[in-house]
Amino acid sequence: MEGDASRTKHSTGLMNTVTDQVPAIEAIGVTKVYGHGQTEVIALNDVTLRVARGEVVALLGPSGAGKSTLLTAMALINPPTSGRIVIGGKLVMDGEDAKIDLRTFRRQHLGFVFQKANLIPFLTALENVQVALEINDRPAHAARQRAMYLLDHLGIGDRADNLPDALSGGQQQRVAVARALANEPSLILADEPTAALDSHRGRQVMELFAQVAHESNAGVIVVTHDVRALDVFDRIVEMEDGRLLPPSKASR
Repeated sequence: MEGDASRTKHSTGLMNTVTDQVPAIEAIGVTKVYGHGQTEVIALNDVTLRVARGEVVALLGPSGAGKSTLLTAMALINPPTSGRIVIGGKLVMDGEDAKIDLRTFRRQHLGFVFQKANLIPFLTALENVQVALEINDRPAHAARQRAMYLLDHLGIGDRADNLPDALSGGQQQRVAVARALANEPSLILADEPTAALDSHRGRQVMELFAQVAHESNAGVIVVTHDVRALDVFDRIVEMEDGRLLPPSKASR
């Protein structure tokens, strides 16, 4: 039995449609240790988590629980000390040993959204999305069409020609989500994406992640302290002291 401790929003519907698919990501027995001897810190302790395609998962826990460490391990940014990361059925990390070209794989298969939108300040909303496509060798005209489609789809097409400082925080995060979706990733990872937003805009962004997961059939993992919109998630996973909490503790 895997160590994936979670609270499931519903037992029918979405999960029944995705369980037969190859998971978007599997973190299997992942451990991350910093330092040695007396300075050793175990940030992740034998964590196993599987997220299906089309599933949006909230990752909760207090500061220092290991949430961001797990997210960066799954993002192939911070390799685990031991354990395996499997994305779309492909083994990509075995401990610290990369099995692929990580930079190329991240660019082609993963999307990222962070607490700050991190938009390029001298590029318009459209150009911020377009550049993510052009870096991935999409021709300029096709990249512009795809970028405009995403902005329209996310309800911000009318602000395509605005620079970031002319956008609200919620609008900037929508551009960031569009950028994360640009290359049609199978997995989207978000780290505290609503921390700087009020409750209304924060809920809009959370609902947007649910929409993205279900419409794009992408796995979405959102690290958050924001408990105001947890009802939009398909599943809630809680961490404490580098471990996933067992189901009896994770349920409320």
